Amino acid sequence: MSSLIVRGAPQEYVFAEGALSELEERLVARKYKRVLVVHGHASWKAIAAFWPELKEVEATYEPYAGLCSVAEMRRLAEMALDGNYDALIGVGGGTLMDAVKGTAHLLSQPYVLIPTLASNCAPWTPISVIYNEEGVYTHFDVYEQNASLLLVDPHVLLTTPKAFFLAGIGDTLAKWYEADVQLRAITDRRAALDISYYAAQLCQSVLLEKSEESIKSLADKEVSSAYCKVVEAIIMLGGMVGGFGDKYGRIAGAHSIHNGLTALRETHDVLHGDKVAYGILVQLALEENWNEIERLIPFYHKVELPTSLIDLGIDVGSADLNAVCEKATIQEESIHVMPGVISAVDVRKAIDQIEEWNKNRPV
Repeated sequence: MSSLIVRGAPQEYVFAEGALSELEERLVARKYKRVLVVHGHASWKAIAAFWPELKEVEATYEPYAGLCSVAEMRRLAEMALDGNYDALIGVGGGTLMDAVKGTAHLLSQPYVLIPTLASNCAPWTPISVIYNEEGVYTHFDVYEQNASLLLVDPHVLLTTPKAFFLAGIGDTLAKWYEADVQLRAITDRRAALDISYYAAQLCQSVLLEKSEESIKSLADKEVSSAYCKVVEAIIMLGGMVGGFGDKYGRIAGAHSIHNGLTALRETHDVLHGDKVAYGILVQLALEENWNEIERLIPFYHKVELPTSLIDLGIDVGSADLNAVCEKATIQEESIHVMPGVISAVDVRKAIDQIEEWNKNRPV
């Protein structure tokens, strides 16, 4: 086994109702006197009622461009340099946080993250998923530093649109399948890998058991136990899988299928977690694990996750699925951590099998 680097957690994690009321106190404790607050338009509307008045810390507020690209990170870095800020604060969803993490890396500066969506583990991980200006996935970067502070108020996350919450469930469910395909083959695991594997198992068990109730809580605007468990599975447990497992617990086939799907322009508005959820099924088809697919499908139906390309809004008759398969299997893709040699032809066969299975499944 090659070297293992653990980036397990933010330096400080706060999950509490009213957590934002402690923001300035925690910034002052870190000696952050000037901060650049980067936010999205929708995320700022979501958090406005919770945002505290900052008296001792000078803050500049800057909307981001809506994309985590190299150009956007450079733009934010130039602005941060001009303002001589002590730290960056990212307020929003996963794409914004990825942009802030990448910007902080360029500047070698600390950063604080305050999520407004429970849709992925981006608040926990020192990773950015990067796209080009056309919205096509290009690569991901792993950074040396975690967030200085991750501040989560579950009441803020109740503003998460249902579609984003469902996508978060889909993205986090993949943690188990993508970690399992690698970690089950390692018989003499180091302690960090055992933590990763256990966190991945918890992701699956919590989601399968609590997702339906948590979706109802979101609709009712209720901070229930089930809702909190699912939120922390999405943000914390999901982040721990890669944080402790490093490359052995990060991504495998499901995310490669997501990345391949970005070759189709019609998928650019499809949420990340929805594409990953479909990718789980393709990965399982590649593993010929149809028993697990049969077990998952009722859950997918209950929580409205996509089981077919049609569910993703893709016209199977006209879409260039070969381009998807080619992109999903380029040399750098994570699909190649799976056993054996996987080609574009193999992926096309698995996709066709999933689509055919959907046509023939009982209604």
